[in-house]
Amino acid sequence: MRVIRKAALLAVMSAASLAPLVAAAPNSAAMVAAAPDSAATAAARETLSVSITSITPQVATSPTDEIKFTGTVRNDTGTALGPLRVRLRYTGERFFDRASMAAYQSDQNIATLPANVSRTSAMDVPALAVGGQATWTFTATPVQLGYQAFGVYRVAVDVSQNEVPISAQRTFLTYAPPTTPKPPRNKLAVALPVIDQPHRGSDETLFVDDKLSQSLSGKGRLADLARIAQEAPKSVTWFVEPSLLDDLKAMTKGYHVKTKDGTEGKPANDTAGTWLTTMSTALAASPVIATPYADPDVTALAHQGLDAQPGRAIELGGQTARALLNRNTQTSINWPPAGVLDADALDLLSVSPGKVTTVLLNSTNLPPQPPVTHTPDAAAMLDTVAGPVKALVADAELSRLFEPTAPTTVLLSTQRFIAETAMIAAEAGQVEPRSLVVAPSRRWDPNPTLVTSLLKTARKLPWLSMTTLDSIKPSKTATPRAGLTYTEQDRKEELSAKYLAPVREVASQAQLTASITGAKAPSAFDAAVLRLTSSAWRNNTRAGRVVTKLVGTAVDDQIDKIQITDAPRTLAGSNGVVPISVKNSLDKPVTLYIDVKSNDRARLQILSPPAPIEPLVIGGNQSGTLQVSMNATTSGDATVTVQLRTVDNLPYGKPQRLTIRTTGYTGIALVIVGAALTVMLAAVVTRILRRRSERRLARAGKSRENETV
Repeated sequence: MRVIRKAALLAVMSAASLAPLVAAAPNSAAMVAAAPDSAATAAARETLSVSITSITPQVATSPTDEIKFTGTVRNDTGTALGPLRVRLRYTGERFFDRASMAAYQSDQNIATLPANVSRTSAMDVPALAVGGQATWTFTATPVQLGYQAFGVYRVAVDVSQNEVPISAQRTFLTYAPPTTPKPPRNKLAVALPVIDQPHRGSDETLFVDDKLSQSLSGKGRLADLARIAQEAPKSVTWFVEPSLLDDLKAMTKGYHVKTKDGTEGKPANDTAGTWLTTMSTALAASPVIATPYADPDVTALAHQGLDAQPGRAIELGGQTARALLNRNTQTSINWPPAGVLDADALDLLSVSPGKVTTVLLNSTNLPPQPPVTHTPDAAAMLDTVAGPVKALVADAELSRLFEPTAPTTVLLSTQRFIAETAMIAAEAGQVEPRSLVVAPSRRWDPNPTLVTSLLKTARKLPWLSMTTLDSIKPSKTATPRAGLTYTEQDRKEELSAKYLAPVREVASQAQLTASITGAKAPSAFDAAVLRLTSSAWRNNTRAGRVVTKLVGTAVDDQIDKIQITDAPRTLAGSNGVVPISVKNSLDKPVTLYIDVKSNDRARLQILSPPAPIEPLVIGGNQSGTLQVSMNATTSGDATVTVQLRTVDNLPYGKPQRLTIRTTGYTGIALVIVGAALTVMLAAVVTRILRRRSERRLARAGKSRENETV
């Protein structure tokens, strides 16, 4: 406290000497003393910065270990500054919980920096030009820093002028001397996702965008994931989304990209093939989990009645991943979107054909009950309609370190990771090793240097033991959990009923294309339909609707390849048969039924066919005809509605109206017509006989004349 009061007093006394800095950042010095959290102070920190670039060793294990700190101080104020002093600040007081560590890291108040200022670990900078940078190096031992026991300690480096701190950088030091008993060796499982969004509709070669090609090279996201995979320990568990592999496989051949004016042809992408080979090789000895195909929004599907889709996605996902990675992949572990699900979605997963036995969840989805101040074990059990399912809960803070949301450095993140895991090992009341899980967000954009550094560090820490995700089991002393907590906000983030309504229609129509083939095999549109249910569309429903329209059009085109020929038919007489012809333009045989209904029963009736009704089987690229018995009561035109139906009695395609021309005659009309025909026939016969008689008489008369002459 005396140091803080002294700094405040010096700030007032040295206002004149701070004039150059005040010109660059107005009122910054005064704000440090009066209100250190103000915007002016933040501006000063941005313009005059101090950075720690290395700390060796990362963990001190002996009281006399020499800890070396190096870093820089840089002047971007636009004004030359000096004299400046860079100082190491510290305290011998340990952190006692992770919450206080988080508060220390987020605190931007210079007045709350560690109270002790080292007089030996300091460096004077007489002057620092505009844009100038100075390098500093400090050394200290745990004894000099006042460290006495295993734990995590505050440390910072500040830059000051006339003893008034202007800018600082905070970090953590972990001191781990030999202790009795030794800290528990907690298990750490790291789950890393390789999940993207769908990039195709239904056509195998038509992409809705070309983002994947951009992501495969340079500092692209997929290129970074491949770099991490090549360096990662074999204990890391990988969650790979199979439709991503499918899209990349399609890119290894010539493909097309949808544009505003049509499509643009693209040559085969060799980088896509190289990426697939690299990942297959890098993950050959690591546990790989295939996510459900296209990463469907399971909770939304459960809530909107699309119960069949998650099971099919799990099945297709496993098949695709095994084929494209050339290895066995698990499907029994599920990582739901955002790591959050409710009881309905969990039940749906538990009864799926792949039978999910483990779920990886966000810590907010399965909180401890009652709340605890220590770090709970990652594993718990949940009840489902199919029996118990294991839940693994990711540690939020450790996971964020793999994917920082605020500007940081590899060094600071690594020091924080060391400190967090050491603090967990030092928590009071731990009687046996606990399990910890790291799981960054599922569509992360990782920094390969950072992630690789954290993984290498984790392997070396004596209080951690890296393990695979599936090896973690609930312990006998597991922390009680409150059960699945699914909030109203979680529900709002799902794919909406409005979005999924046309998806449901496309899915039902797509299934018809499979049912008419007579086989119970999945539809050729299964993968395309699953892409429409992807959780990737949660934040981009417009793109999802574009893909839905493309798939819907393709399904309609497939259905339209089976057509009823619409030429007018004629029914001769009051009773008879009328042929109904169906053309199959597919290259495979189909089996279907034809349902015919009269639209004017007073004029035309459809006679019931004899049971049992036989289906119409039509070969590929052939036509088939069904003879339909009809009865006409009057002559003229009548219409019937013809509907094709599947073997499950579901309508196939749209109903079609046909015109039937009838020439039927009934009752007296038949008698009159018959009598008229008889009279007409008699008259014709009489006329023929009379003409024959006349010719005979003429010939006889001529013969007599010849004889007279």
